[in-house]
Amino acid sequence: MAELRVVLAEDSYLVREGTRQLLESTGEVTVVAAVGTAEELLDAVERLHPDAVLTDIRMPPDHGTEGIRAAHAIRAAHPGVGVVVLSQHAEEGYALELFRDGADGLGYLLKERIGDRAQLVHALAETCRGGSVVDPVLLDALVGRRRLAPASALDELTPREMDVLREMAQGRSNAAIAGRLYLSESSVEKHIGAIFGKLGVGEGRDLHRRVAAVVTYLRTTGG
Repeated sequence: MAELRVVLAEDSYLVREGTRQLLESTGEVTVVAAVGTAEELLDAVERLHPDAVLTDIRMPPDHGTEGIRAAHAIRAAHPGVGVVVLSQHAEEGYALELFRDGADGLGYLLKERIGDRAQLVHALAETCRGGSVVDPVLLDALVGRRRLAPASALDELTPREMDVLREMAQGRSNAAIAGRLYLSESSVEKHIGAIFGKLGVGEGRDLHRRVAAVVTYLRTTGG
């Protein structure tokens, strides 16, 4: 696999440089720019045309959702650039805001994933391909909330279908899901078909249907 050219955005110098070193130590990533503000991030993407962006949600000047706004701007202007957003907490509101116009090429991970080089590289590569990645901790938290919430389409999913949905949210192919869950690919396909049906995901390209299933899940849980 060719090295991924990545722009990194994080306002803390120590975290920024540490993350840069971790990514480049994989031999699979070249950090072409490391910046501290959303404005600098947008400028770097415009000038350098990276494959992907890894950005914190909160950045100067307001430390609000600058990273999410930047992600939307980047995807609109440069649809071939994947964007992975890092959050300190598993906030479903942030995820819903990030995926409000669709999830193609977008990822949402917790900051604790910085230490997991393989997870970061996987997320960056997956968003480059137009896929979507959602942190499994966020999905697990939402599952817990659903057990206490009013009935919804999610309650129709079997435990195994929920397992498959979690794997889908991390951008894994049917073959990869089959390997992780010790299922045949045909069984995975049947589970995914059932998920689409129960969540009311209509016809369309498989990638879009997979993303729609995850986004439907987030929206239903986020309330």
